Amino acid sequence: MCHPAGKEYNGEEAKELFDKVFTMVFGPEGSSLSYSVNIVGLYKTQGDVVYKDKKISYEEKRFAAWEDGKVAYMVDKEKKKVDIHDFNDDKKDKYLSMFKYDLNNFAYSYKVKGEYYELTAKVKNSKFFGIRSVTAMVLRSNLHPVSLSIKLAFITTTVQISNFHSGNINENVFTFPKHRFTDYQYIDHRVRSAN
Repeated sequence: MCHPAGKEYNGEEAKELFDKVFTMVFGPEGSSLSYSVNIVGLYKTQGDVVYKDKKISYEEKRFAAWEDGKVAYMVDKEKKKVDIHDFNDDKKDKYLSMFKYDLNNFAYSYKVKGEYYELTAKVKNSKFFGIRSVTAMVLRSNLHPVSLSIKLAFITTTVQISNFHSGNINENVFTFPKHRFTDYQYIDHRVRSAN
């Protein structure tokens, strides 16, 4: 794509660019990155995360999680506790559940800003709580994300992204390392089907 700086591009071309970045981060090849986030007065942290399809593994100073597509292990290091959930249980992570979204409920646009694309996705039908818009800065040369700004009803937070790598993700990173948490309390929240 060769476009002059500053002009805003909307519609299919913007959605196509968003889809390329989204697939590179969350798709079947997977990705890994380091992040730093500061939600003023609410939450400040940094850590590392790995994605592949619907699987995720992340670790930071207090919290960590391993989600293999079936089971989610949510670790609170301060409380020395491991909560076990069904993978698709919204209650597994109260903080991240605020950021749930439907990709079809966004209007997409982007601008060229120097060596970056500024890619914006605005919610078409926003609710009082939840995401209003997301703006990603991605390198034009390889589409690697460098920051993500998320606007909620009353606050906007920016996640700084570094050490981004796409592809070659080993499946073992999504396996819960139980040996690291032997003295933790385990609470199983999974719904058992009646057999």
